[in-house]
Amino acid sequence: MRLLFAVLIAALSLFYFLPFAIAFHRKRANTGAIFALNLFLGWSLIGWVVALVWALKDEQII
Repeated sequence: MRLLFAVLIAALSLFYFLPFAIAFHRKRANTGAIFALNLFLGWSLIGWVVALVWALKDEQII
């Protein structure tokens, strides 16, 4: 039972930080800001969705 609980917590943690993982994998310039937004506002659905959209948005270099 403890193993199942540990696996569930690990899976939920990975899903929670999915926007940060996407931004890190795509080598975004603002990965730190996406991580901070995800860490502090990701608990609300709106903050998590904003972080995900920000991580998936194409980066325009001027």
